[in-house]
Amino acid sequence: MAGIVDGRVVVITGAARGLGRAHALEFAAEGARVLVNDLGVERDGSGGASEPAREVVAEIRSGGGEAEANAADVADWDQAGAMIAQAVETWGRLDTLVCNAGFLRDRMLATMNEQEWDAIVRVHLKGHFAPARHAIAHWRDRSKAGEDVRGRLINTSSGAGLMGSIGQGNYAAAKAGVAALTIQQAAEWGRYGVRANAIAPDARTRMTAGIMYEEQAPQGWDDKDPANASPLVVWLGSDACDVTGRVFEIAGGALNVCDGWQHGHVVDVGRKYSAAEIAEAVHTSITASPSPAPVYGAG
Repeated sequence: MAGIVDGRVVVITGAARGLGRAHALEFAAEGARVLVNDLGVERDGSGGASEPAREVVAEIRSGGGEAEANAADVADWDQAGAMIAQAVETWGRLDTLVCNAGFLRDRMLATMNEQEWDAIVRVHLKGHFAPARHAIAHWRDRSKAGEDVRGRLINTSSGAGLMGSIGQGNYAAAKAGVAALTIQQAAEWGRYGVRANAIAPDARTRMTAGIMYEEQAPQGWDDKDPANASPLVVWLGSDACDVTGRVFEIAGGALNVCDGWQHGHVVDVGRKYSAAEIAEAVHTSITASPSPAPVYGAG
């Protein structure tokens, strides 16, 4: 029986461990050809090794699937372009791009240094834009040539980016940017046959194990298993996906769409405000509008 993504060509960044590895195995199990990208860095972005990506490729091949390894730095413009080109040269086209790569350098904003800020914004935000920019060039060219393009882009945001997270200001800002980027991509790229969505997963990975969650999985049902998020990602990356411009939270077996900024209650005096009137208008609008979700870790 053919899988839901049978024959589709899929690039997954950060696919050697955690969520990315789970996505790669799920896509392969559903019939996709998978380019497994991973720079092989540690949790904080240090180091680098190609072995982890090759291990996932070997696992997919041992199960009868098709896969190739890639060790590009996804936030490097030229390397990101070469990664997309590798998939096209290997299998003739690209159908789905899953942007997942990233690492953490957590610190309170009052003590965070410039390098800690720049490194996280680079890998998460530019590391989403650069591969997608090269992917859309491929899809746009095919669309303009008259092809029926069904490109799929899945970005990885986070609850930290949607709600904020104490001690993760750099990560939260970058992941908020990813959520906004997804909306922008969906609005601009639909004309080329591309649907863009994002996930905000809750899972035990190298970035969360021993910090947010226990290192070891429990016996029986594990609601923090990274593989729980992968069926959603595979569906979003398939022809069957009929939504675009949305962000989905997924935690264990619980899934929900998550709306971003919305217009609150408007207080209109029909003229320029005086400074003395502002406080009343502000509090009237706040009172009449939905309350924001709390920041993760806030007391």
